[in-house]
Parts: sequence; structure tokens; C-alpha cells
Amino acid sequence: MKLFTIPLMTCLIVTGCTTFDPYTGEQEVSNTAKGAGIGASVAAVAAYLANKDEDDISKRNRRILQAAAGGAAIGGGIGFYMDTQEAKLRKQLRGSGVSVVRDGDNINLIMPGNITFSSGNTTIDQSFLSVLDSVVLVVQEFDKTLIVVAGHTDSSGSNALNQNLSERRAQSVATYLKTSGVITDRIEKIGFGEAQPIASNATKAGKELNRRVEITLLPITG
Repeated sequence: MKLFTIPLMTCLIVTGCTTFDPYTGEQEVSNTAKGAGIGASVAAVAAYLANKDEDDISKRNRRILQAAAGGAAIGGGIGFYMDTQEAKLRKQLRGSGVSVVRDGDNINLIMPGNITFSSGNTTIDQSFLSVLDSVVLVVQEFDKTLIVVAGHTDSSGSNALNQNLSERRAQSVATYLKTSGVITDRIEKIGFGEAQPIASNATKAGKELNRRVEITLLPITG
């Protein structure tokens, strides 16, 4: 039995997908939704997880719950659990440049390249480490969630190069989370290369949006 929920809907701009402006705190339609749709990346994560061995997933989730406070799945209070986590993430990340997007019971943190990685680079920008520390603070408190770190690139370079680059960026963030105390079982990592753009690659600003890392938080349920 799979112990997490993954709505497969794609959250395009026409569905009213909203986030908060990280600088003003005002709710708005995410700028990234103006491209291919921010929910496409969440759907890609869901498809990736759906292809994993169900028995392995169940065993992994049991290990997570054994290490979590209380040792039990969230149960019927999923919405409240994720609502509370979302509120704390918004508070911690306001003004950071990170977009917090809710998709059903999942939370997606979109971290664009202008604050995470330089073009062609896999080393996390030093100024961004404090932002990741804020994420760690919240996910450590809400320890009954799976954390999927997905790396993405712009279209500069070959497909093979970008695939490798996206995987290494996801690895860099996943490693930082682990060294900051998040248990390994909670963390999945994947690279999507240039296959999931959320903006036009014809502009510098668009490439910075596409050259990103997304962290998706999914509740573990019984």
C-alpha cells in the first residue's frame, strides 16, 4: 500500500493556481504559471513516484514514520497538517524569492536559478544556504512528509549535458538537506533536464526561472 497521496492534476494558470508574492506577501497567480504551468512539474514528480516499487515505498514510509514524532501516519488530518506546514513555510520564506505553491495536499517550493545556481553550475549559491536552512527548520518539525528534490535546467547546451546538470543540482540540494539533519529515507531526488520549462528560454529572465530546483512535500498517510 502506498502511504502518500499524489493528485495528478496539472495546475495551469486557467485553473486559478495561486501563490504569494515573496516580496509583498500578497496572493497572486504565480509568474511561473504563465509558462508551461507550474503543476506540470508536480505531475512529473507524481509520475516518477508512481513508477517506483510499491513494496519498497511502503517499507521506506514505515521507516520514516518510525523515526517521526508519534510514530504514526497523519490519518484523517492531512489537510490541517499540510495547511499548518504551508503557513510556516510561507512565513519562513517570505522575501526569499522562493514561491510556495499548494497543489491539493502537496506543497511545492519553486527555487529559481537567480537565487540558487549560476548557469552551468551545480554548487549552491552561498547566499541561498540560509533559505534552505529555513526549509529544514520547517520540514524537521513536520516530519511525516516525503521530500522530493527535482532539478531543472534551461535549454542551453545538449540534452545529455542538461540531464546530468539537473541531476547534480538535485543531488546538491538533497545532500545539504541530509547534512542539515533531515533523515535520508525522507528524501527522493530526480533530474528532469530541460524537459519541464516553466517560462520561455528565449530570454535571460525565462532561463533563470527554468534553471531551478523544486522541492515537493507529500504527506505520508495511512
